[in-house]
Amino acid sequence: MTSPSPRQVIPLKTELPSALSSAERKTIEGACARLKALPGALLPILHAVQEELGFVPKDAVPLIARQLNLSIAEVHGVVSFYHYYRQQRSGRHVVHLCRAEACQALGAVALEAHAKRSLGIDFHGTTADGAISLEPVYCLGNCALGPSMMIDEKLQGRVSAQRFDALMAQARAPVTKP
Repeated sequence: MTSPSPRQVIPLKTELPSALSSAERKTIEGACARLKALPGALLPILHAVQEELGFVPKDAVPLIARQLNLSIAEVHGVVSFYHYYRQQRSGRHVVHLCRAEACQALGAVALEAHAKRSLGIDFHGTTADGAISLEPVYCLGNCALGPSMMIDEKLQGRVSAQRFDALMAQARAPVTKP
């Protein structure tokens, strides 16, 4: 008679490997701790993470899901559904070009072509120097002053190709401290 083979214990990993730095992890955990008691806390947490880090890292999704007792699929679904959330690090400045009908009627299509050509990127891209990310937006609420764009949080109206170039040169200029 043979004795049964000894049972082997296989440890379970409770945490997935993560590329988050300790500072990023602390930021995400802090946002969760501050905001998870809010009704519908997922969106405020995602906003806070993006505000602090500039994007929502892929490895933040399971961490947020665990904190809110949601599935990874639920959190990923929200991040990927809403265009506002960036899943890759953006440039130092984010440029949103309006693509709504009112701006198109005032020259936004030509401005879009010029922006893509002069920056050397398409929508959702970042320039090689890391200075500028280009994003589409479908209305900035500045219809009477189209074509419109927003650089970071600053709205710009009546943007021509020449004005776009001047604004991009200003955005790329080194910041001087007083």
